[in-house]
Amino acid sequence: MSLHGKRKEIYKYEAPWTVYAMNWSVRPDKRFRLALGSFVEEYNNKVQLVGLEEESSEFVCRNTFDHPYPTTKIMWIPDSKGVYPDLLATSGDYLRIWRVSDTETRLECLLNNNKNSDFCAPLTSFDWNEVDPNLLGTSSIDTTCTIWGLETGQVLGRVNLVSGHVKTQLIAHDKEVYDIAFSRAGGGRDMFASVGADGSVRMFDLRHLEHSTIIYEDPQHHPLLRLCWNKQDPNYLATMAMDGMEVVILDVRVPCTPVARLNNHRACVNGIAWAPHSSCHICTAADDHQALIWDIQQMPRAIEDPILAYTAEGEINNVQWASTQPDWIAICYNNCLEILRV
Repeated sequence: MSLHGKRKEIYKYEAPWTVYAMNWSVRPDKRFRLALGSFVEEYNNKVQLVGLEEESSEFVCRNTFDHPYPTTKIMWIPDSKGVYPDLLATSGDYLRIWRVSDTETRLECLLNNNKNSDFCAPLTSFDWNEVDPNLLGTSSIDTTCTIWGLETGQVLGRVNLVSGHVKTQLIAHDKEVYDIAFSRAGGGRDMFASVGADGSVRMFDLRHLEHSTIIYEDPQHHPLLRLCWNKQDPNYLATMAMDGMEVVILDVRVPCTPVARLNNHRACVNGIAWAPHSSCHICTAADDHQALIWDIQQMPRAIEDPILAYTAEGEINNVQWASTQPDWIAICYNNCLEILRV
């Protein structure tokens, strides 16, 4: 899709509800497609799949489906070659895998790890492994992370069945786990990290689960809400504390000492996204309506100011940098999605 002829820098979509979860599609044939999750404080919530129409250069809603509770995270299968089925995953009360077609989205499987209990421990987040899309990891308020194996069965007629099983479950933290992310280090399959309410960043290796490494602990033991690995250099990751106005950059080779602090935001940070194509650019977004892009190649010298700033019309809940189109960043605030050309 060539949008360069139009030279529009910003495209906007208004949803019928507050947008919280959001993710870019990765498939090469679905370039300007995103999934959006509603944040409505009741059982009935929605997911919308939206796409940019080339002719009108407007966003249109292609599909809406029901979701129990708000989605804490949405991810398209990280399939940049388009060889897997067109799948979408959501986390909330459980991990769900959905199959997307042109006419409908239907639930392929619901992955539930506590079969013997009437209660579910809500999932705070999950990550889908880019090297092996048959691996997903979830984080939960019950202090555990679970690594799931996905099977996409043989095609039977038109039905290509998807099912999942627990590969491993581990107690990751002393309190609730708020985020999980696979690292690209060591082949990209086995290493992952998590953050949680105990204020620590911990790193795990699926080949040696008997121990973990604490990479960082918040000095005030504030809960850490998000973590995000650098897409080009697996030594670096970023994290942020609950209600914190700064983003901390860590180097796994220098545990427990931040290599940079990005602290120009004037309200709490809600989202972090590393550039897909550059090891030294990162975008942060916050309640101060700002999305800031930073160049961190000066590290370990202090990073004083961002190189780009965009002010939205509301508090920014989420930011996503398109992995297959590195000159586009998506943000959401209130009931709006905006994609910005950088």
